[in-house]
Amino acid sequence: MFGTVNFVGEALLITLREGFEAALIVAIVLAAVSRGGLPGLRRWVWIGAAGAVVLSLAIGLVLHLTIDDLTGVARLRTFALICLAAAGLLTWMVFWMRGHARSLKADLEDRVQGAASQSALALAGVAFVAVAREGLETALFLVSSTTASSGGQVLTGGLIGLAVAVALGAAVYHGSRVVPLGVFFQVTGVLIIAFAAGLLSRAVQFLQAAGDLGTLNDAAYNLTGLTWLTVQTESGRFLAGILGWDPRPSAEQVAVYVLYLVPVLVVFFRGRPRRPRNDPVPSPEGAGAATG
Repeated sequence: MFGTVNFVGEALLITLREGFEAALIVAIVLAAVSRGGLPGLRRWVWIGAAGAVVLSLAIGLVLHLTIDDLTGVARLRTFALICLAAAGLLTWMVFWMRGHARSLKADLEDRVQGAASQSALALAGVAFVAVAREGLETALFLVSSTTASSGGQVLTGGLIGLAVAVALGAAVYHGSRVVPLGVFFQVTGVLIIAFAAGLLSRAVQFLQAAGDLGTLNDAAYNLTGLTWLTVQTESGRFLAGILGWDPRPSAEQVAVYVLYLVPVLVVFFRGRPRRPRNDPVPSPEGAGAATG
């Protein structure tokens, strides 16, 4: 059982974080609609969210099938590009949520009011755009996860992460304070920054394997003698998936990992905006009462 959890860790982390952000957005939109005296429009919120999920699944499937058809150098280069793009989006996502957490609820409520005054379709569009952004990012991140795990492991981890995210979103929607949002986003933010560093290191590895990038030293250190640290074991796969661990990295892999991880973590902690201690991330308080 422990090994299975290790196997699917990276996909679980990504879908938990992204899924919870999407669930939080949907909860805020639903609460705004209910408090605005328009409960009949809630189904349009669900229609928009469902449409975004379908689109994300379709694009994820297309990406997966496209990559499966690639071989050799083309496959290595494609994985390198996906890892680079995913690392960039992950970094942007972590800092965007941190910078907009305090205004997220107010911004969404303003959009809901404007859309509701136009048409139900416009309201569905608000939910669609908000959820589609999270869904498309998740699709790209899960494709990048298949560079270190099998499709089955990624699917299992993704489904577990989504299930937990939906449960947490429902708890927030119904007014529960059991979810410490500030702590959740801070802890997952650190893990995702480490995951992004691993993606950059993996991109370097792919480019070197493709012959597009040379190396000064193809083994900055070599710990392959410790079996539990290698990808032949489940503990090694877990470390590789979550932290980008490589028991025998090139000097360039180590350099990229460190040069990204250290300054980004420094900015993440030093640049944190001060927030109220008891409500670090705006939540749809009172939503449970609004839903009756």
